[in-house]
Amino acid sequence: MEQENKTDKLLEVRDLQVSFFTPAGEVKAVNGISYDVNYDEVMGIVGESGSGKSVEAYSIIGLLQNPGKVVGGSITFEGQDMLSKTKDEMIAFRGKEVAMIFQNPMTCLNPVYTIGNQLVEALKAHDKSVSKEDAEKHAMKMLEEVGINNVEKRMKQYPHELSGGMRQRVMIAMGLICHPKLLIADEPTTALDVTIQAQILELMKKLQKQNHMGIIFITHNLGVVAEVCDKVSVMYAGKMVEQGPVDDIFYNPGHPYTKGLLRSMPRVDAESYERLIPIEGSPVDMLNPPEGCPFAPRCEHAMKICLQKMPPYVEMGENHHAACWLRVQDCLAEAKKGNTETANIEKTEVDSHE
Repeated sequence: MEQENKTDKLLEVRDLQVSFFTPAGEVKAVNGISYDVNYDEVMGIVGESGSGKSVEAYSIIGLLQNPGKVVGGSITFEGQDMLSKTKDEMIAFRGKEVAMIFQNPMTCLNPVYTIGNQLVEALKAHDKSVSKEDAEKHAMKMLEEVGINNVEKRMKQYPHELSGGMRQRVMIAMGLICHPKLLIADEPTTALDVTIQAQILELMKKLQKQNHMGIIFITHNLGVVAEVCDKVSVMYAGKMVEQGPVDDIFYNPGHPYTKGLLRSMPRVDAESYERLIPIEGSPVDMLNPPEGCPFAPRCEHAMKICLQKMPPYVEMGENHHAACWLRVQDCLAEAKKGNTETANIEKTEVDSHE
């Protein structure tokens, strides 16, 4: 697609639904999520394990494994329908247009090939014209950029000869080597100490600006979100319960789950000692999810309607919305005061709540 024909939106996901069909029944791992990623933008996706963060990422790049299947919705990348692409088209697409940094480098790096062979192969797979010598030079440059020293030696080593942190940095170099337009980073700094983590985050921000790259940053670490992300999507039990600019999510959270995540995170700006407050209860059974809000069984503010019906998204500010009946109550109160601008809820939803 030509530059002049591009919109601000690099990726558009609409009502995406992904299910795993198991002998015990259908598991709706992703249940109707929507979001956009713009050029030069970093979107964070946060949520506890099992919320569907990685599953939706695998759906984008066509790596969803059986028994998983996309059963509804659409994924559009620069105007291209990703769900209609063939297997061969997705092989050509991955790495060059969209790349992914996986969470566990030990299962993603081939143990019988050297680091150099794997980096060169990743580059030559998408650029047939590059010579082996130039590919090796580019691979060594990428290793240097992610903080690996003595790169000539590292190119000849096998994955088991490197530490966990080094293997993770190799994975990051492999994801960035073709300069993709969209990078999906699934917990990319998990195995790194805080010093190297800061260096890697700074590198990713630098390369993002250089290449006008969009990034989807999947993480449990809200501190990382605050450092690198422009906006945040909060996932719980396969649903996006809140989305908004990073400052709004941190300083004006609208969903009780988001507030619970923030309360369970240590704060360096705390004026005095504060005890961390964990979110009580257990994640919902995805084989038998509640009819209403999936967080209702664990929510200290849950009402009867929370268990019966999924709340609508309520606007809380510019590009900030949350799916919570408490926010519906707030909007109803504002509507009664005559402030119709904040009462941005369909009449049918208001009537059902009343």
